[in-house]
Amino acid sequence: MSEPSLDAVRRDHAGWIFVHIEGEPYDRGEQHGQLLATEIKNAIRTAKYLASWETGEDFETFTKAAVSQFGSKLDTEFADEIQGIADGAKLRFDEVLAWNGYMDLLQSWWPAQLAQRQSQLGAKPAISRRGHHCSAFIATGSATRDGHIVMAHNSWDRYAAGDAFNVVFDIVPDSGNRILMQGLPGCISSLTDFWLTSAGLMVTETTVSNFAGYNSAGAPEFYRSRRATQYANSIGDWCEMFALSNNGGYANSWLLGDTKTGEIARYELGLHYSGFESTKDGFYSGYNAAADLKIRDQECIDPGESDSDARSNAARRLRFAQLAELHHGKIDLELAKQMIADHHDVYLKRDDAPSSRTICGHLELDDTRPGAADQGPFNPWGACDGKVVDSDMARDLAFWARWGHPCGKPFDAQAFMKRHPQWNWLNGYMRDRPSWPWTRFEVLR
Repeated sequence: MSEPSLDAVRRDHAGWIFVHIEGEPYDRGEQHGQLLATEIKNAIRTAKYLASWETGEDFETFTKAAVSQFGSKLDTEFADEIQGIADGAKLRFDEVLAWNGYMDLLQSWWPAQLAQRQSQLGAKPAISRRGHHCSAFIATGSATRDGHIVMAHNSWDRYAAGDAFNVVFDIVPDSGNRILMQGLPGCISSLTDFWLTSAGLMVTETTVSNFAGYNSAGAPEFYRSRRATQYANSIGDWCEMFALSNNGGYANSWLLGDTKTGEIARYELGLHYSGFESTKDGFYSGYNAAADLKIRDQECIDPGESDSDARSNAARRLRFAQLAELHHGKIDLELAKQMIADHHDVYLKRDDAPSSRTICGHLELDDTRPGAADQGPFNPWGACDGKVVDSDMARDLAFWARWGHPCGKPFDAQAFMKRHPQWNWLNGYMRDRPSWPWTRFEVLR
């Protein structure tokens, strides 16, 4: 095993790990695997445990599914990069492949498999995996202070899973665009989905909750999103490339910006339907429900967006609309940091009430009595980070990020489990989140 390339760099700072990799596919993968070997193994260890707890299946079920479904769909470039990661971290290719496809497999393929099994047994099928994932917005034109694009995002997940979200990758491939992205150790795609590219594109998303469609003959989302980000030069190019061989896995509401034109877009891709809107003067938000009505009403089960502002998706949609109106013409980087850390609960009409209904999500503080208890009370799940960027930073391939809750509220895992012992099954898989400052990240010069 060779030593990491002298061109590969790892720096640990403010809770984050910054990694610079470059070169041909296998080489940059090997650099990635060597620099993050410990983090990759820990992330996969946690993924195996959570998958078993949530499905009752050994992880081998998912590695076999990954090889069967994804192996023939990847082109040589990205298969080689994954092989490099596996070799660099001294892991099996199929394990790393399944880790890359974790969201497709756990959120899309497995619910379809389970529904089929339950239907055969005459039981009511459970079709989709619940879970709130992320809050985001993108604004441009008269909505922002200087008329340029401003984009912000926070990643929501179970804190045990989200502990792996603290990597910032600077990727210089031998072909295509340079990429600065938040990501997970061992994964070629962002998956937390906050990307900037040397083509001037700004890309983020929020998951469409309870999406039910899946086509195992299509290509996985992690491959389609990475390929589109590395090779697209416009918003239209990105959407067209992302839709190629769509499997419906890990369906998202994508927010995109182009620093060259000032245009922003919201692109939603289901399995059967898609929605697209764009503007050079406006505001789009993401809140875990599809804005496109066909996707929301015909491809999702219980979308939970239009019923009541007691539901997380509906509450955040309404709060983003309020903030867009309140701050119209004033949105900049500092205001974006405040907006993505917002704790206003529109259901309780309280300004500082962090819960499942706030943009900065805190399900661990939510007893669920005011709203739907779809994930159980005091769930250690919510916003794991915050990121903001504007057009000027994006052109320089730089962004601001905060590890932990974007509001800065710390999380003490052991104290939490002592208060709420029903979550002790996560002991050893969930770490503390101290309060870290906002930190600027940029590509290696």
